[in-house]
Amino acid sequence: MLSCLSARETTFIKDEIIFSYGETITGIGIVLEGSVHIVKEDFWGNANLMAECVPGDIFGEAYAINSTEPLEMNIFAASTCRVLFLEVSKILTVCPSACAFHNRLIRNLLTLVSRKNFQLNRKLEHMSKRTTREKLLSYLSMESKKANASTFTIPFNRQQLADYLSVDRSAMSNELCKLRDAGILEFNKKTFTIFEKND
Repeated sequence: MLSCLSARETTFIKDEIIFSYGETITGIGIVLEGSVHIVKEDFWGNANLMAECVPGDIFGEAYAINSTEPLEMNIFAASTCRVLFLEVSKILTVCPSACAFHNRLIRNLLTLVSRKNFQLNRKLEHMSKRTTREKLLSYLSMESKKANASTFTIPFNRQQLADYLSVDRSAMSNELCKLRDAGILEFNKKTFTIFEKND
């Protein structure tokens, strides 16, 4: 099936560019190992971390389907990673044997696209908050619910978290300290504990 889809597997080292701004692409990437960051920069070089892709996630699908549309972001390896690339034209064209594997692949890819849409909706929810404090609390509350625990570890370092929430890192660090001093949360590097509010 993989040969039918012109699949190729590539390993990238940390910080290596996978797809760059302005490039046109015809294939989607599926993360097999490691993690991939999708980052959009403005004219002045301010970064917005659009998404982190972990094993099982896909990226580049919207641009691969609309292959004349140039990328408006950079996609790079956040850690050493392995990525499987599939040509969209081969995915959307059922092979002559109409194999069950191909049909299953299309169903699985639609599931992944749906999951990615949920992730973007969650980010939009955080971004809709007006202040850095509200954005932090929205994000940390959701991570706590995902972990089903008041103590949890997030995937981002401080700069990545600031980029993800589109806030200034210094202002965010100050806000985290204020939240800690107010007894709302504690943190150690990427591990956070949030506390219930006392009435």
